[in-house]
Amino acid sequence: MPRPLLLYDADCGFCLRAVRWVPRLGLATGVTALQDVDLAGLGVDAGRAERELPFLDADGAVSYGHRAVAGALLTGNRVLVTLGRVLGSRVLDRPSSFVYGWVARHRGSLPGGTVTCQPTVCTGAGSGVPEPSRRWSSAGSSTA
Repeated sequence: MPRPLLLYDADCGFCLRAVRWVPRLGLATGVTALQDVDLAGLGVDAGRAERELPFLDADGAVSYGHRAVAGALLTGNRVLVTLGRVLGSRVLDRPSSFVYGWVARHRGSLPGGTVTCQPTVCTGAGSGVPEPSRRWSSAGSSTA
């Protein structure tokens, strides 16, 4: 069975800082930059991955945003699994989505944020802002 995989934007300082918590929390998921994998080959929507963190569970199912965070937490200890279940619950779907969206839109001004984290750059296509050079290469397929 493949290992779960959390993908992040390596050009975004906030994203990089956030995924550094994965080993600290003892999550049993790999962590790999979006730019280092074949997104289409993994079944990841590249456009959506520009806006929301993707997570592939052990069965290869892809979730995004707050559901991706919940999925990653489900690979942790009992406390984190419980937190993941709560975060991914139907009852908290709207508030969790709202909070995740707010963080995603403001990640450039949050701790660890950089110019490339600004929403106009992170949302990519149609923004009128040139994308960083490492964006979404279809080459390679690394798993951490």
